[in-house]
Amino acid sequence: MESDLETKAKEAFIDDHFELAEQLYSQAIALNPTRAELFADRAQANLKLNNFTEAVADANKAIEMNPLLARAYLRKGSACFNLEEYQTAKAALETGASLAPEDSRFTNLLKECDQLIAKETVDIPKHSSEKTTSTNVSSESFQPVDDLSNQVTQTPAKPKYRHEFYQKPEEVVVTIFAKGIPAKNVSVDFGEQILSVSIDVPGEDVYHFQPRLFGKIIPSNCRYVVLSTKVEVRLAKAEPINWTALEFSNTNIVPQRVNASVIGSQRPTYPSSKPKKDWDKIEADVKKEEKDEKLDGDAALNKFFQNIYADADEDTKRAMKKSFVESNGTVLSTNWKEVGSKKVEGSPPDGMEMRRWEY
Repeated sequence: MESDLETKAKEAFIDDHFELAEQLYSQAIALNPTRAELFADRAQANLKLNNFTEAVADANKAIEMNPLLARAYLRKGSACFNLEEYQTAKAALETGASLAPEDSRFTNLLKECDQLIAKETVDIPKHSSEKTTSTNVSSESFQPVDDLSNQVTQTPAKPKYRHEFYQKPEEVVVTIFAKGIPAKNVSVDFGEQILSVSIDVPGEDVYHFQPRLFGKIIPSNCRYVVLSTKVEVRLAKAEPINWTALEFSNTNIVPQRVNASVIGSQRPTYPSSKPKKDWDKIEADVKKEEKDEKLDGDAALNKFFQNIYADADEDTKRAMKKSFVESNGTVLSTNWKEVGSKKVEGSPPDGMEMRRWEY
Protein backbone atom coordinates (compact mmCIF):
# COMPACT_ATOMS: atom_id res chain seq x y z
CA MET A 1 0.00 0.00 0.00
CA GLU A 2 1.25 3.46 -0.86
CA SER A 3 2.63 5.37 2.13
CA ASP A 4 1.84 8.95 3.07
CA LEU A 5 5.44 9.92 2.21
CA GLU A 6 5.13 8.40 -1.27
CA THR A 7 1.86 10.23 -1.84
CA LYS A 8 3.41 13.54 -0.82
CA ALA A 9 6.43 12.86 -3.01
CA LYS A 10 4.23 12.28 -6.06
CA GLU A 11 2.30 15.46 -5.33
CA ALA A 12 5.52 17.44 -4.97
CA PHE A 13 6.81 16.05 -8.28
CA ILE A 14 3.59 16.95 -10.12
CA ASP A 15 3.85 20.50 -8.75
CA ASP A 16 7.49 20.73 -10.01
CA HIS A 17 9.02 20.67 -6.51
CA PHE A 18 11.66 18.18 -7.60
CA GLU A 19 14.09 18.66 -4.70
CA LEU A 20 11.33 18.06 -2.18
CA ALA A 21 10.13 15.04 -4.15
CA GLU A 22 13.63 13.55 -4.06
CA GLN A 23 13.89 14.11 -0.31
CA LEU A 24 10.47 12.57 0.34
CA TYR A 25 11.25 9.55 -1.81
CA SER A 26 14.53 9.13 0.12
CA GLN A 27 12.59 9.11 3.39
CA ALA A 28 10.11 6.61 1.97
CA ILE A 29 13.00 4.38 0.85
CA ALA A 30 14.53 4.54 4.34
CA LEU A 31 11.28 3.15 5.72
CA ASN A 32 10.70 0.62 2.94
CA PRO A 33 14.01 -0.15 1.20
CA THR A 34 12.71 -3.18 -0.75
CA ARG A 35 10.22 -1.41 -3.05
CA ALA A 36 11.65 -1.12 -6.54
CA GLU A 37 9.01 1.46 -7.50
CA LEU A 38 10.37 3.96 -4.95
CA PHE A 39 13.87 3.82 -6.46
CA ALA A 40 12.46 4.18 -9.98
CA ASP A 41 10.42 7.23 -8.93
CA ARG A 42 13.37 8.82 -7.11
CA ALA A 43 15.39 8.28 -10.30
CA GLN A 44 12.81 10.37 -12.15
CA ALA A 45 13.16 13.19 -9.58
CA ASN A 46 16.95 13.03 -9.91
CA LEU A 47 16.62 13.31 -13.68
CA LYS A 48 14.68 16.55 -13.29
CA LEU A 49 17.44 17.82 -10.96
CA ASN A 50 20.13 16.84 -13.53
CA ASN A 51 21.56 14.35 -11.01
CA PHE A 52 22.15 11.83 -13.77
CA THR A 53 24.63 9.50 -12.05
CA GLU A 54 22.30 9.31 -9.03
CA ALA A 55 19.42 8.53 -11.39
CA VAL A 56 21.41 5.67 -12.94
CA ALA A 57 22.16 4.26 -9.48
CA ASP A 58 18.49 4.43 -8.47
CA ALA A 59 17.34 2.83 -11.73
CA ASN A 60 19.91 0.04 -11.38
CA LYS A 61 18.66 -0.64 -7.85
CA ALA A 62 15.06 -0.80 -9.08
CA ILE A 63 16.03 -3.18 -11.89
CA GLU A 64 17.93 -5.38 -9.46
CA MET A 65 14.84 -5.65 -7.25
CA ASN A 66 12.33 -6.05 -10.09
CA PRO A 67 13.76 -6.78 -13.56
CA LEU A 68 10.24 -6.53 -15.03
CA LEU A 69 9.70 -2.89 -14.07
CA ALA A 70 9.66 -1.16 -17.46
CA ARG A 71 9.88 2.43 -16.20
CA ALA A 72 13.14 1.67 -14.38
CA TYR A 73 14.75 0.93 -17.76
CA LEU A 74 13.29 4.17 -19.14
CA ARG A 75 14.84 6.16 -16.26
CA LYS A 76 18.21 4.44 -16.76
CA GLY A 77 18.11 5.00 -20.51
CA SER A 78 17.26 8.68 -20.09
CA ALA A 79 20.02 9.24 -17.52
CA CYS A 80 22.67 7.43 -19.58
CA PHE A 81 21.56 9.41 -22.64
CA ASN A 82 22.30 12.65 -20.77
CA LEU A 83 25.67 11.24 -19.67
CA GLU A 84 26.45 10.51 -23.35
CA GLU A 85 26.63 6.79 -22.60
CA TYR A 86 24.56 5.99 -25.67
CA GLN A 87 25.32 2.27 -25.95
CA THR A 88 24.37 1.74 -22.31
CA ALA A 89 21.24 3.82 -22.80
CA LYS A 90 20.26 1.81 -25.87
CA ALA A 91 20.68 -1.53 -24.08
CA ALA A 92 18.45 -0.36 -21.21
CA LEU A 93 15.83 1.12 -23.54
CA GLU A 94 15.64 -2.02 -25.67
CA THR A 95 14.98 -4.14 -22.61
CA GLY A 96 12.34 -1.70 -21.40
CA ALA A 97 10.70 -1.61 -24.83
CA SER A 98 10.37 -5.39 -24.77
CA LEU A 99 8.47 -5.08 -21.49
CA ALA A 100 6.27 -2.18 -22.63
CA PRO A 101 6.06 -2.37 -26.45
CA GLU A 102 3.10 0.03 -26.50
CA ASP A 103 5.09 2.86 -24.87
CA SER A 104 6.32 5.22 -27.62
CA ARG A 105 8.80 6.94 -25.30
CA PHE A 106 11.17 3.99 -25.67
CA THR A 107 10.90 4.12 -29.47
CA ASN A 108 11.52 7.87 -29.65
CA LEU A 109 14.56 7.82 -27.39
CA LEU A 110 15.99 4.74 -29.12
CA LYS A 111 15.90 6.63 -32.43
CA GLU A 112 17.94 9.45 -30.90
CA CYS A 113 20.42 6.95 -29.45
CA ASP A 114 20.87 5.33 -32.86
CA GLN A 115 21.47 8.73 -34.47
CA LEU A 116 24.14 9.68 -31.94
CA ILE A 117 25.79 6.25 -32.01
CA ALA A 118 26.01 6.50 -35.79
CA LYS A 119 27.44 10.03 -35.51
CA GLU A 120 30.04 8.86 -32.98
CA THR A 121 31.13 6.16 -35.42
CA VAL A 122 31.45 8.69 -38.27
CA ASP A 123 33.39 11.13 -36.08
CA ILE A 124 36.10 8.61 -35.11
CA PRO A 125 39.45 10.01 -36.41
CA LYS A 126 40.86 8.11 -39.41
CA HIS A 127 44.36 8.12 -37.88
CA SER A 128 44.02 6.93 -34.31
CA SER A 129 47.66 7.73 -33.61
CA GLU A 130 47.07 11.45 -34.08
CA LYS A 131 46.43 13.31 -30.85
CA THR A 132 43.21 15.30 -30.84
CA THR A 133 43.56 18.75 -29.30
CA SER A 134 40.00 19.96 -29.66
CA THR A 135 36.51 18.60 -29.21
CA ASN A 136 33.77 18.92 -31.80
CA VAL A 137 30.49 19.91 -30.18
CA SER A 138 27.38 19.08 -32.17
CA SER A 139 25.05 21.99 -32.82
CA GLU A 140 22.09 19.61 -32.98
CA SER A 141 19.65 19.56 -30.10
CA PHE A 142 17.19 16.78 -29.49
CA GLN A 143 13.68 17.25 -28.19
CA PRO A 144 13.63 15.47 -24.81
CA VAL A 145 11.38 12.50 -24.11
CA ASP A 146 9.61 11.97 -20.78
CA ASP A 147 12.34 12.19 -18.16
CA LEU A 148 14.83 14.32 -20.09
CA SER A 149 15.01 17.99 -19.14
CA ASN A 150 12.58 20.31 -20.95
CA GLN A 151 15.40 22.38 -22.42
CA VAL A 152 18.86 21.48 -23.66
CA THR A 153 21.44 23.90 -22.33
CA GLN A 154 25.11 24.18 -23.13
CA THR A 155 26.80 20.85 -22.47
CA PRO A 156 29.64 21.04 -19.93
CA ALA A 157 32.99 19.50 -20.73
CA LYS A 158 32.85 15.75 -20.26
CA PRO A 159 35.26 14.58 -17.54
CA LYS A 160 38.02 12.16 -18.45
CA TYR A 161 36.46 9.45 -16.28
CA ARG A 162 32.83 9.33 -15.21
CA HIS A 163 32.09 8.70 -11.53
CA GLU A 164 29.02 7.95 -9.49
CA PHE A 165 28.22 6.95 -5.91
CA TYR A 166 25.70 5.15 -3.79
CA GLN A 167 25.50 4.75 -0.04
CA LYS A 168 24.61 2.49 2.84
CA PRO A 169 24.03 3.59 6.45
CA GLU A 170 27.68 2.91 7.29
CA GLU A 171 29.53 3.71 4.06
CA VAL A 172 29.58 5.52 0.74
CA VAL A 173 30.79 3.67 -2.36
CA VAL A 174 32.37 5.83 -5.09
CA THR A 175 32.92 4.27 -8.52
CA ILE A 176 35.29 5.82 -11.07
CA PHE A 177 34.82 4.22 -14.49
CA ALA A 178 38.39 3.85 -15.74
CA LYS A 179 39.02 0.79 -17.90
CA GLY A 180 42.28 -1.13 -18.08
CA ILE A 181 44.21 0.99 -15.59
CA PRO A 182 47.05 -0.87 -13.77
CA ALA A 183 46.82 -0.69 -10.00
CA LYS A 184 50.30 0.82 -9.83
CA ASN A 185 49.03 3.89 -11.71
CA VAL A 186 46.27 4.61 -9.19
CA SER A 187 46.82 6.52 -5.96
CA VAL A 188 44.08 7.04 -3.36
CA ASP A 189 44.38 9.01 -0.10
CA PHE A 190 41.81 9.69 2.60
CA GLY A 191 41.46 12.68 4.92
CA GLU A 192 38.93 13.58 7.58
CA GLN A 193 36.60 15.01 4.93
CA ILE A 194 38.68 14.70 1.77
CA LEU A 195 39.03 12.01 -0.89
CA SER A 196 42.00 12.25 -3.25
CA VAL A 197 42.24 9.99 -6.31
CA SER A 198 45.00 10.28 -8.91
CA ILE A 199 45.35 8.19 -12.07
CA ASP A 200 48.70 8.65 -13.79
CA VAL A 201 48.93 6.86 -17.13
CA PRO A 202 52.16 7.44 -19.13
CA GLY A 203 51.57 9.68 -22.11
CA GLU A 204 48.32 11.13 -20.74
CA ASP A 205 47.44 14.03 -18.48
CA VAL A 206 47.17 13.03 -14.84
CA TYR A 207 43.57 12.65 -13.69
CA HIS A 208 42.80 14.17 -10.28
CA PHE A 209 39.57 13.77 -8.36
CA GLN A 210 39.75 15.58 -5.02
CA PRO A 211 36.31 16.41 -3.64
CA ARG A 212 35.63 17.81 -0.22
CA LEU A 213 33.14 15.24 0.97
CA PHE A 214 29.60 15.87 2.13
CA GLY A 215 30.32 14.37 5.55
CA LYS A 216 33.25 13.20 7.63
CA ILE A 217 34.82 9.77 7.19
CA ILE A 218 37.09 7.43 9.17
CA PRO A 219 40.27 7.28 7.04
CA SER A 220 41.66 4.15 8.69
CA ASN A 221 38.50 2.21 7.79
CA CYS A 222 38.36 3.35 4.16
CA ARG A 223 39.63 1.16 1.32
CA TYR A 224 39.72 0.88 -2.45
CA VAL A 225 40.22 -1.70 -5.18
CA VAL A 226 41.31 -1.34 -8.81
CA LEU A 227 39.30 -3.58 -11.14
CA SER A 228 39.51 -4.12 -14.90
CA THR A 229 36.76 -1.60 -15.66
CA LYS A 230 36.71 0.73 -12.67
CA VAL A 231 38.20 1.98 -9.42
CA GLU A 232 35.90 1.32 -6.48
CA VAL A 233 36.40 3.39 -3.32
CA ARG A 234 34.60 2.59 -0.06
CA LEU A 235 34.34 5.48 2.41
CA ALA A 236 33.53 4.63 6.02
CA LYS A 237 31.11 7.23 7.37
CA ALA A 238 32.00 8.86 10.68
CA GLU A 239 28.26 9.24 11.39
CA PRO A 240 25.30 7.18 10.10
CA ILE A 241 23.68 10.08 8.26
CA ASN A 242 22.26 10.30 4.74
CA TRP A 243 24.52 12.10 2.27
CA THR A 244 22.35 14.07 -0.14
CA ALA A 245 25.39 14.59 -2.39
CA LEU A 246 28.94 13.32 -2.65
CA GLU A 247 30.59 16.72 -2.39
CA PHE A 248 30.15 19.39 0.25
CA SER A 249 28.68 22.77 -0.60
CA ASN A 250 27.32 25.66 1.42
CA THR A 251 23.81 24.76 0.32
CA ASN A 252 24.06 21.20 1.64
CA ILE A 253 22.59 20.70 5.09
CA VAL A 254 23.80 17.61 6.92
CA PRO A 255 20.69 15.70 8.07
CA GLN A 256 20.41 14.24 11.54
CA ARG A 257 20.17 10.53 12.21
CA VAL A 258 16.93 9.18 10.87
CA ASN A 259 14.37 8.03 13.42
CA ALA A 260 11.83 5.89 11.60
CA SER A 261 9.09 6.36 14.21
CA VAL A 262 9.42 10.14 14.04
CA ILE A 263 9.39 10.25 10.24
CA GLY A 264 6.35 8.02 10.12
CA SER A 265 4.39 10.41 12.33
CA GLN A 266 5.30 13.54 10.37
CA ARG A 267 3.21 14.87 7.50
CA PRO A 268 5.57 16.83 5.22
CA THR A 269 4.16 19.99 3.70
CA TYR A 270 5.35 22.29 0.95
CA PRO A 271 4.23 25.59 -0.59
CA SER A 272 1.84 25.26 -3.50
CA SER A 273 -0.74 27.49 -5.16
CA LYS A 274 -2.38 24.53 -6.85
CA PRO A 275 -5.47 22.83 -5.38
CA LYS A 276 -4.92 19.75 -3.26
CA LYS A 277 -5.43 16.43 -4.96
CA ASP A 278 -7.52 13.55 -3.65
CA TRP A 279 -4.89 10.83 -3.99
CA ASP A 280 -7.17 8.15 -2.54
CA LYS A 281 -9.64 8.80 -5.36
CA ILE A 282 -6.87 8.92 -7.97
CA GLU A 283 -5.44 5.62 -6.74
CA ALA A 284 -8.90 4.03 -6.74
CA ASP A 285 -9.55 5.25 -10.29
CA VAL A 286 -6.19 3.92 -11.51
CA LYS A 287 -6.83 0.52 -9.94
CA LYS A 288 -10.28 0.39 -11.54
CA GLU A 289 -8.81 1.30 -14.94
CA GLU A 290 -6.16 -1.40 -14.56
CA LYS A 291 -8.81 -3.94 -13.61
CA ASP A 292 -11.06 -3.02 -16.54
CA GLU A 293 -8.24 -2.64 -19.06
CA LYS A 294 -8.45 -5.05 -21.98
CA LEU A 295 -4.99 -5.98 -23.21
CA ASP A 296 -3.85 -8.27 -25.99
CA GLY A 297 -0.62 -9.46 -27.57
CA ASP A 298 2.68 -8.54 -25.88
CA ALA A 299 1.02 -6.03 -23.55
CA ALA A 300 -1.29 -8.70 -22.12
CA LEU A 301 1.59 -11.15 -21.77
CA ASN A 302 3.79 -8.62 -19.96
CA LYS A 303 0.92 -7.71 -17.63
CA PHE A 304 0.42 -11.40 -16.90
CA PHE A 305 4.12 -11.84 -16.00
CA GLN A 306 4.08 -8.74 -13.80
CA ASN A 307 1.09 -10.07 -11.86
CA ILE A 308 2.86 -13.39 -11.35
CA TYR A 309 5.95 -11.60 -10.02
CA ALA A 310 3.95 -9.36 -7.67
CA ASP A 311 2.19 -12.34 -6.01
CA ALA A 312 5.10 -14.82 -6.11
CA ASP A 313 7.10 -16.26 -3.21
CA GLU A 314 10.82 -15.53 -2.82
CA ASP A 315 12.04 -18.63 -4.73
CA THR A 316 9.77 -17.83 -7.68
CA LYS A 317 10.96 -14.20 -7.75
CA ARG A 318 14.60 -15.34 -7.62
CA ALA A 319 13.98 -17.74 -10.50
CA MET A 320 12.29 -15.03 -12.60
CA LYS A 321 15.08 -12.50 -11.94
CA LYS A 322 17.91 -14.95 -12.65
CA SER A 323 16.41 -16.44 -15.81
CA PHE A 324 15.39 -13.06 -17.25
CA VAL A 325 18.75 -11.36 -16.65
CA GLU A 326 21.03 -14.25 -17.66
CA SER A 327 19.07 -14.96 -20.85
CA ASN A 328 18.96 -11.29 -21.86
CA GLY A 329 15.19 -11.19 -21.59
CA THR A 330 14.48 -14.29 -23.71
CA VAL A 331 13.68 -16.79 -20.92
CA LEU A 332 11.42 -16.33 -17.89
CA SER A 333 11.26 -19.28 -15.48
CA THR A 334 9.42 -19.60 -12.17
CA ASN A 335 11.18 -22.83 -11.13
CA TRP A 336 14.14 -22.04 -8.85
CA LYS A 337 15.14 -25.72 -8.57
CA GLU A 338 15.53 -25.83 -12.34
CA VAL A 339 17.51 -22.58 -12.87
CA GLY A 340 19.16 -21.96 -9.50
CA SER A 341 22.17 -24.22 -10.03
CA LYS A 342 23.02 -23.37 -13.64
CA LYS A 343 23.37 -20.43 -15.99
CA VAL A 344 20.27 -19.76 -18.08
CA GLU A 345 21.22 -19.54 -21.74
CA GLY A 346 19.41 -17.18 -24.11
CA SER A 347 16.70 -18.63 -26.32
CA PRO A 348 15.76 -16.15 -29.08
CA PRO A 349 12.64 -16.73 -31.19
CA ASP A 350 12.98 -18.62 -34.46
CA GLY A 351 14.54 -16.51 -37.19
CA MET A 352 16.22 -14.10 -34.74
CA GLU A 353 19.84 -13.89 -33.68
CA MET A 354 21.10 -13.43 -30.10
CA ARG A 355 23.43 -10.44 -29.70
CA ARG A 356 25.09 -9.00 -26.60
CA TRP A 357 25.74 -5.31 -26.07
CA GLU A 358 29.25 -4.44 -24.92
CA TYR A 359 29.89 -1.08 -23.30
